[in-house]
Amino acid sequence: MKWIKLLHISFVVLTFLSFTMRGYWMMNDSSMQGKRWVRIVPHIIDTGLLVSGVLLVYIMSLAVMEAEWLLTKIVALLIYIVTGTLALKRGRSKKIRIVFFIISLLVFSYIVFVAITKLS
Repeated sequence: MKWIKLLHISFVVLTFLSFTMRGYWMMNDSSMQGKRWVRIVPHIIDTGLLVSGVLLVYIMSLAVMEAEWLLTKIVALLIYIVTGTLALKRGRSKKIRIVFFIISLLVFSYIVFVAITKLS
């Protein structure tokens, strides 16, 4: 289980770095946003994060409805996905995308906080 947890934490770091880098590029109107690998690699990283998380839940025999902290993380993850999409793609203006980028980073931080403290 320790190697899966380490893998999961590694994907968390990679996800954070990837999202932060793309947010930086969005704020600076960088041409990097349009690169093919920039559109593909984050999906690979996020898939690894999700798979490793599901494996941890399975190995630990956690019931989502019984582990409030896990349910909290899942709800926050859904919020992160929506705000992240608004930040990087769907926001109507740069100002709105920046606001959602900041909100996404706060939600991401909350998810990490819940994971570390197991609080809801």
